[in-house]
Amino acid sequence: MASTKPATVETILARYAADIAFVAEEPVATTLVDFTNQLRSAAVGFDLAGINGFEDVEAAANYLDDVGSSTDATEKAVFLKRAVKSLAHVDDMADEFRLMV
Repeated sequence: MASTKPATVETILARYAADIAFVAEEPVATTLVDFTNQLRSAAVGFDLAGINGFEDVEAAANYLDDVGSSTDATEKAVFLKRAVKSLAHVDDMADEFRLMV
């Protein structure tokens, strides 16, 4: 079984920030705080558009807040993993949102 690299804030931003910024109607986030704020805005946008999964986007923001406040490396890794899992469908959600605008 192939192992995957652990998620980092940088890999999460690289993977999801552009889609989330589009939905949040803001410039692409470059910091964790900006990204979590945009996740919350995007969750509202997804909800208003009737796109399923907005709760997962809110959960990801909460997990990433926990990353920012934690001082334990193991705990941070768990929160990052949970955030990535919560963002698993953001690509599809953002594509659906783009079709609606």
